[in-house]
Amino acid sequence: MKYRILTLGCKVNQAESTGLGTALQQMGMQQADSDADADVFIVNSCAVTAESVRKTKQLLRSIKRKNPDAKLLLTGCWPQAFPEDDFEGADFVTGTKNRETLLQWLNKNMDSEEKRMIAPYQADELFSSLPCADTARTRAFLKIQDGCNQFCSYCIIPYSRGRCRSMPPERLQQEAAALAAQGFHEIVLTGINLGFFGMDTGQSLADAVEVCAAQEGILRVRLGSLEPERMDAAALRRFAECEKFCPQFHLSLQSGCDSVLKRMNRRYTAEEYRSLAKNIHEIFPDAALTTDVIVGFPGETEADFEETCRFVREIRFSKVHVFPYSVRKGTRAAAFPDQIPQSIKNQRSARLQEIANEIRREHLAGMIGKKVSVLLETERQQNAQRFFQGHTPDGTLVKIFLENAEKGLQNSVICVTIEGYEDDCLLGR
Repeated sequence: MKYRILTLGCKVNQAESTGLGTALQQMGMQQADSDADADVFIVNSCAVTAESVRKTKQLLRSIKRKNPDAKLLLTGCWPQAFPEDDFEGADFVTGTKNRETLLQWLNKNMDSEEKRMIAPYQADELFSSLPCADTARTRAFLKIQDGCNQFCSYCIIPYSRGRCRSMPPERLQQEAAALAAQGFHEIVLTGINLGFFGMDTGQSLADAVEVCAAQEGILRVRLGSLEPERMDAAALRRFAECEKFCPQFHLSLQSGCDSVLKRMNRRYTAEEYRSLAKNIHEIFPDAALTTDVIVGFPGETEADFEETCRFVREIRFSKVHVFPYSVRKGTRAAAFPDQIPQSIKNQRSARLQEIANEIRREHLAGMIGKKVSVLLETERQQNAQRFFQGHTPDGTLVKIFLENAEKGLQNSVICVTIEGYEDDCLLGR
């Protein structure tokens, strides 16, 4: 039996899809070379916005139209958050927990009478994850944390992921050692609220970084998306003591205006975020600080928006992901008064994105002439020229053209001189 896994959403979803694929192969299934060859499709869904659910529905319809005889399994955040929804086209539906149920169902040749298994999270839920391995990649995404306790007023994630819980210390040691043994050179730690790793096990995120860095063969340890909470100078100094730590910090901002942050139920002020950014750059002079910003949140005035624009200019983020606010059913913000018209949200999004793009171009231009280390991840061809793509320690993508270069360079770290940039990518040799 051959399978295809289609993933929407965040790095955690991607890591979990990799784990599902590994588990399926351990059961004797094969990954299909194309959609036409697949007997089973697994769609790992996202529910962070209404648009992500719309895309999932569109994908389900497309699969059924093109492969009417294939079985379709829907899993992920959408069913978990909204179990009452109509999942038309899916032969089997499960959420973000009890993924082994999905695998057991497949193992029984899909003859189960129960087609919908969505169990709610309990307060004392334990951390669970599937094995992490993907030989097609050079970087391993290791999920070490799940769930969120914050309940931001616009966010459905606490309902689709449950409360914060962490990978136990002994399991973390085993997973990191296994990834090193498989030949990975970089581990990217991921989680739904990664900064809260260890709050239930007596550990900290710095402990996780040190465990991974201690593995022979691991050359880099990188962090996934973070919330500003629990990131203090003490944690940053411990990161800095680790030579393998990559100074890339994706710290969600969402707004640079305190009144908007308060309505969002974010647990920090603009000044606290500013202080954290200052600490990062003092401890890591070459760090890249990237972020997410939501514009057009209910009640956001033009003055509030301009305050966010000024904040983004001041912090000089290496990259900013700008999102117009999307009404999400099941969240408190969906019922807030003073909803912003879509046209204004779109205008503000475009204005802030242009500011972000300008700062991004300055960041890329400032890299020209520097020598950086790059982990070569993928080899490609462009106009009869071979080139590799990889990332610098601060997470910037680099394209490196190689003339008469030897084969087998993938998954190696080399020194690269930056000579220019195009679009969102550095060019080096």
